[in-house]
Amino acid sequence: MDRRRFLQAAAVAGLATSGAGSHGAEHAGGAAKRVGLIGCGWYGKSALFRLLQVAPVEVVALCDVDKTMLAEAAAMVAERQASRKAPRTYGDYREMLKQEPLDIVQVSAPDHWHALAMIAAVQAGADVYCEKPISVDVVEGRAMVAAAKKHGRVVQVNMQRRSTPHVVQARNEIIREGKLGKIGLVEAYCYYQMRARQNPPDEEPPANFDYEMWAGPAPKMPYNRLIHPRSWRAFMEYGNGILGDMCVHMLDMVRFTMDLGWPKHISSTGGIYVDPASRANITDTQTATFDYGDTQVVWQHRAWGDSPYDPKIHPWGATYYGENGTLILNVHGYDFLPRDKGQKPVRVDVLYEYEKYPEDRTEKDLERHVAAAMRRHWLNLLECIATRGKPVSNIEEGYISAASCILANLSLKLGRSMAFDPEKGQVIGDPEANGLLARPYRAPWVHPDPAKV
Repeated sequence: MDRRRFLQAAAVAGLATSGAGSHGAEHAGGAAKRVGLIGCGWYGKSALFRLLQVAPVEVVALCDVDKTMLAEAAAMVAERQASRKAPRTYGDYREMLKQEPLDIVQVSAPDHWHALAMIAAVQAGADVYCEKPISVDVVEGRAMVAAAKKHGRVVQVNMQRRSTPHVVQARNEIIREGKLGKIGLVEAYCYYQMRARQNPPDEEPPANFDYEMWAGPAPKMPYNRLIHPRSWRAFMEYGNGILGDMCVHMLDMVRFTMDLGWPKHISSTGGIYVDPASRANITDTQTATFDYGDTQVVWQHRAWGDSPYDPKIHPWGATYYGENGTLILNVHGYDFLPRDKGQKPVRVDVLYEYEKYPEDRTEKDLERHVAAAMRRHWLNLLECIATRGKPVSNIEEGYISAASCILANLSLKLGRSMAFDPEKGQVIGDPEANGLLARPYRAPWVHPDPAKV
């Protein structure tokens, strides 16, 4: 076994003690769990199929407001699960939760639905695997944390960098062993072209798509084809822009690897500087600073131009600058570059498991570099369901990372820095900002109250 494979194998083995699961934990929890999925789009199916690879669960119910997508997902699940049974299908998650006694609910609807669906699931007695970011506003996140605690449910947030073998390895063998020395600055970034550039005309929604239910508590904009599927992320009405989509992953990875909690101050600047012709209303250029006192975490995205890094290796990640070296860590692997030229640089690549899971090679739309991490993320959840412990990406951690990004967007909106008091759930000394911590809900939907979940 060469050194790279040995390091990867060691990292995978170390997941068991890191809190991120292991293959030895497969089938943890005994009898097959009854699973329901809310949101049958791209990542909903990708994550669910990783669960079916590692555990003898039974997917008994699916929910989506797109009848075509729902039927296709049901057929795909029937092909993949051991029973070959097609799950029952629903157009309203409330009806699914009422009719189906579920052990696990996977919430993979668009961001503006995460809070209501997750809270309803834990109220129904299910443990939850929730897509990131957990919420579109800060108060939703607080309510989700309160609901999980009140109802005693285990919630894993799909910020799967915490279960990525090479990320765990970099944390354990580079950062925690002190090879970087003092880390004064981390630059996180995304140079993917994430922002929609089209400007399609408004039109009637397709007959198979319940747009009224899809919009739910969010504003119901005139329908155009950017809204469904996937490109809804182009609109702040349904998410939090590229900060809520991409920064939340990298900020969470930095927090995980460096054991960081809430930032002391959060600030952000940016706007639509290069591509004003697009229908998208999210920023095309933005910088956010998360101030941890003696460490600065600085995020940058621009949905235009080229990456200063090799775009095949470093399109989205974080660079840790330490007194003794530099760590470039991202979804495809990491590079440790020591300042001491007598030490050799270290390169470790992402783990693929094609020999064990050959279907990963051919699955449509699968982000193949994420498959191993999602399998471990599910195994960690199953392990914690059995023990009633906290998963590696529990709802509290999901709240910190999501709220930090939401506060950065508020900083951009208001033109000033934010200092957040997590105990009070308030921005310190800023009544205007506090008035924006909960978005207005469209009737008849009611915004969740942390005190009443």
